[in-house]
Amino acid sequence: MRILRAAGRPAMPWSNGGGVTREVAVHPPGAGWDTFAWRVSLADVTRDGPYSPLPGVRRILTVADGAGLELTVDGTTRLLTDRCRPFAFPGGAETGSRLLGGPVVNLNVMLREGRADATVERVRGRRVVEPVRRPADGGAEGPEAVLIVAVEGDTRVRTAGEPEVRLARFDAALLAGPDAAPVELRTDGTAALIALSAADPACPEG
Repeated sequence: MRILRAAGRPAMPWSNGGGVTREVAVHPPGAGWDTFAWRVSLADVTRDGPYSPLPGVRRILTVADGAGLELTVDGTTRLLTDRCRPFAFPGGAETGSRLLGGPVVNLNVMLREGRADATVERVRGRRVVEPVRRPADGGAEGPEAVLIVAVEGDTRVRTAGEPEVRLARFDAALLAGPDAAPVELRTDGTAALIALSAADPACPEG
């Protein structure tokens, strides 16, 4: 388990000036915009405006802080006022947002189509989080990971035999690799649980 602290994450301004984004984790490690299979980030959105088109990328957006926003995707409007409930949409769609009551923080999961998949779940209370494993037959599944992001309240994680670790707001814990062990997650607020998989480019489907 790797602890990824929110403090010190560099802020990268959006090209349209509507906010900044901070990368939480990316695969492959160190990948840029053109090479990532999956990317998880937190974005501070400070004003209304369009989203940059991302053809070939699927997005899962979760409002992590603020009153919410009105998202319009290819002409269809969706109100995202239920904090911590994920909403998936194609990155290549014409998308714009309107803030409903001031700035928001969005938890963004970006998945390269054909190369990655993910589920996003909100967790409250206690949960034993199992690492995602590569299929025993080798298959087409590549590196697997589970990312826990502390969103609200007091969140703590612990692996068997190790001291409990407290996650401050927007800190994350990453479970990845063949030696990853189950983690006990406890929160009196809300945490986001993101299960991620990436296809092995050396083993294309079919």
